[in-house]
Amino acid sequence: MSVSARNFAQVGRKIVAIGRNYSEHARELGNAVPTAPLFFLKPTSSYVTSPGKIEIPQGCVVHHEVELGVVIGKTGRDIRLADAWNHVAGYALGLDLTARNLQDEAKKKGLPWSAAKGFDTFTPIGPFIPASEIPDPHSVRLWIEVAGQVRQNGLTDAMIFQIPQLIEHISSIMTLEEGDLVLTGTPKGVGPILAGEHVVAGLEYQGQELSRIEFDAIQRS
Repeated sequence: MSVSARNFAQVGRKIVAIGRNYSEHARELGNAVPTAPLFFLKPTSSYVTSPGKIEIPQGCVVHHEVELGVVIGKTGRDIRLADAWNHVAGYALGLDLTARNLQDEAKKKGLPWSAAKGFDTFTPIGPFIPASEIPDPHSVRLWIEVAGQVRQNGLTDAMIFQIPQLIEHISSIMTLEEGDLVLTGTPKGVGPILAGEHVVAGLEYQGQELSRIEFDAIQRS
């Protein structure tokens, strides 16, 4: 396995995040269920590794979204559906944090979401998990607790667009590079994180916990 894939959070060049890839999550935010993959970019400067601190910016309502991250192990452009798995090095448990009030305001004005998604510490991330440890990434359980309460607990089999479709679609627009991360969407149950709260998230496969990440939320100074 390449160094770039194993150290994706240090050397990866982009984070590609999929929006509304679980129908119940789309509906809980009042959004239409997409007919084609929807994605946006996050800066790699938003990574923070576990254990760490999540910064809550002043005036922001910050929501958690627990996700399965796909780590790209082979650079490719216009990747065919049948070849998509050859470009996957492994996985990682991640959170896509969102300043929901900023996002809602931007959506109303037809503006980009970059500010709402791109703050420092807005992509809490776990360690690299080799693909061999998760033979079927569409059978993964993701969960998150905030202040001791379970908020999200769902299976990746509920994805609208599965991983090969996402890779095919993204790479038809931009080259996916070794070390890039694709965040594949979040199950229902998103909600706020407040300064002072402790956040714990986990990734399980066939009843075995493969990753657990923990963060303390603090006020951004």
